Amino acid sequence: MIPTQAKPLFSWRKFWAQRFGTAPQLPMSRAEMDELGWDSCDIIIVTGDAYIDHPSFGMAVIGRLLEAQGFRVGIIAQPDWNDLSSFTALGKPNLFFGVTAGNMDSMVNNYTADRKIRNDDAYTPQAQAGKRPDRAVIVYSQKIRQAFDHATIVIGGIEASLRRIAHYDYWSDQVRRSILIDAQADMLLYGNAERALVELAHRVAANEPIDTIRDIRGSAFLIDALPTDWSVINSTDLDTPGVVEQIASPYQEMPDCEGQADPTSRQPEVDFKLKKSQLDRSNTVIRIPSFEQVCKSKPLYAHTSRVFHQETNPGNARALVQAHGKQLLWLNPPPIPLQTEELDRVFELPYARAPHSQYGDAHIPAWEMIRHSVNIMRGCFGGCTFCSITEHEGRIIQSRSEQSVIREIEAIRDHDSSFKGHISDVGGPTANMYHMQCKDPEIEKNCRRLSCVYPGICKNLNTDHSKLISLYRRARALPGIKRVHVASGLRYDLAVESPEYIKELVTHHVGGYLKIAPEHSESGPLSKMMKPGMGSYYQFKKLFDKFSREAGKEQYLIPYFISAHPGTSDTDMLNLALWLKQNDFRLDQVQGFIPTPLAIASAMYHTGKNPLKKVNHRSEKVRVIDKPQQRTLHKAFLRYHDPKNWPILREALKNMGRADLIGNGKQHLIPPWQPKEFADDDKTGRTNKPARHKPHAKNTRAKTKPHSGNAALFKKERSKRTKGPRNSRNNAG
Repeated sequence: MIPTQAKPLFSWRKFWAQRFGTAPQLPMSRAEMDELGWDSCDIIIVTGDAYIDHPSFGMAVIGRLLEAQGFRVGIIAQPDWNDLSSFTALGKPNLFFGVTAGNMDSMVNNYTADRKIRNDDAYTPQAQAGKRPDRAVIVYSQKIRQAFDHATIVIGGIEASLRRIAHYDYWSDQVRRSILIDAQADMLLYGNAERALVELAHRVAANEPIDTIRDIRGSAFLIDALPTDWSVINSTDLDTPGVVEQIASPYQEMPDCEGQADPTSRQPEVDFKLKKSQLDRSNTVIRIPSFEQVCKSKPLYAHTSRVFHQETNPGNARALVQAHGKQLLWLNPPPIPLQTEELDRVFELPYARAPHSQYGDAHIPAWEMIRHSVNIMRGCFGGCTFCSITEHEGRIIQSRSEQSVIREIEAIRDHDSSFKGHISDVGGPTANMYHMQCKDPEIEKNCRRLSCVYPGICKNLNTDHSKLISLYRRARALPGIKRVHVASGLRYDLAVESPEYIKELVTHHVGGYLKIAPEHSESGPLSKMMKPGMGSYYQFKKLFDKFSREAGKEQYLIPYFISAHPGTSDTDMLNLALWLKQNDFRLDQVQGFIPTPLAIASAMYHTGKNPLKKVNHRSEKVRVIDKPQQRTLHKAFLRYHDPKNWPILREALKNMGRADLIGNGKQHLIPPWQPKEFADDDKTGRTNKPARHKPHAKNTRAKTKPHSGNAALFKKERSKRTKGPRNSRNNAG
């Protein structure tokens, strides 16, 4: 049975090692362990990030939480995977190794959307690239196995969360097995795993074998056979896909990728249609198509993605099982979200709020970006299909109390010598979902909507911004606080529900520009993203401009857009480019779509099907932009003003029958000429603009009053963003 109620996070009896007290920083060497009086560690965390003891970094949160439970926790940060001694530096832990790739999926961290190797890493001292391996969780786990044959390994973090079942991997362009199998780990904990990890640690410490612990929410593990006392139903009974291809049934006996039979076809199952009302969610498992089947069948992959996302609400989700050859991957329902009091205590653990001392004064961009920021909430109910927050943090918002946030701001003010009075951000995955939730807990518990705000804001959603307004006012009124900025992404379709909030934000918390993410202007791509139409944008911009004028401030919106998203046509991108030109936006940086594992948009990219609807032979086909030349074209449309892109745009416009957009007038998108310095990019060989035309726009722009899309602001935004972690909205929202 899977528990439906959560045991309070801090109600466990502390482990005996609590007598050692709190470490000033979690040890990374034997010498530090000796100073603390430790002969061994109970748990060792291996991470792909530099160790920064701050609540914005997963390894620090987990380490300090386990320490608060009485365990001795060591950190192995960014070990050299070619040197086995890096993994033995702290010895063998008494309980288990915890392995994470870090705050980002290692493949997203190491490669661009065009699969090119990145030349920096924001989570590494001096931003040095190459300090973590590809597929870090797998590599680290296998190295631990080499060093300690019988060690217990628990994997977690965003890389493990996004790869917990069979998943499409963009970088290898194939469906890969669950990361649990490739890592040869004992258990996988997904999502925000505080509850699961605390329970697991205490139960393992009580000598309970990990291979018998099968009832922890948010965990995944391998089993040999389905339990006889569980009701087993096929995913096709929940969401009948109809005829997807020539195979009569996705569960009939058929050869898998290795030529073996699928073991799930021989497991007993219930007649779901007859016993639907009798099934107990806490004792029911849904059998989804096997790895071998989704590997071979794209429609079945899309169907699996659809069913998977329908089982992500902790209130009604059921266990899932997926065959991988002769083994069965079992996935328990998501963890119960933390209550406000629990989240407060997690964020107020005794963090050093600094990088480990071994790094000295090394420049770590991720740390420098967040050191004066405060995280006030978790989760996002937006449901954007390209975003991975849903798969990792979930749709239910977990918020800190106002008093807890204020205490953290005061701690920054009183104890950080570098603090000059400016809080760089008060936010989270989304700036303005603080304390928002369903009006009725019962409705929330039974809801299976993928988004609370698409295609429109749910009538049951509480969109009250009053608690956030109160927090802003109190924070900026604190002695010694000069300015409180809001830099997290804003959900503007929610903001327009509260003009008072927009006025508060614009008047006091916008530092000249505000980031928002329309993502596109056209309804086709927006429907595949589950993003609102431009009507919400215009409504927000009207209020933004109005309150900026009333405050006597010249402020601008900085929009983000995605290129090459599934469902986008060349015409869509052309229309977006024309919209950008009409509104005088010149983007300095754009985000190319990255198909991150498990995201709905990634399923669209891989299958050409739309998992937002039932999948069958008549279901909607999704246009996929997977050819490098077309991906380059879509990005070029977003940067129509860059002369480097003019040759490819000229060719595309001619092929699209839109040569009328090539010219020197305001109504044209690009000119027919090419500057000398970009002559090599022009296939026509023309290098000079005709003499009768005088250069314009580029030289006159600075003389005009800045528009909301002024290029200088984009350069300013670009400068700030390159100092911190790269834009990872495809990875974490």
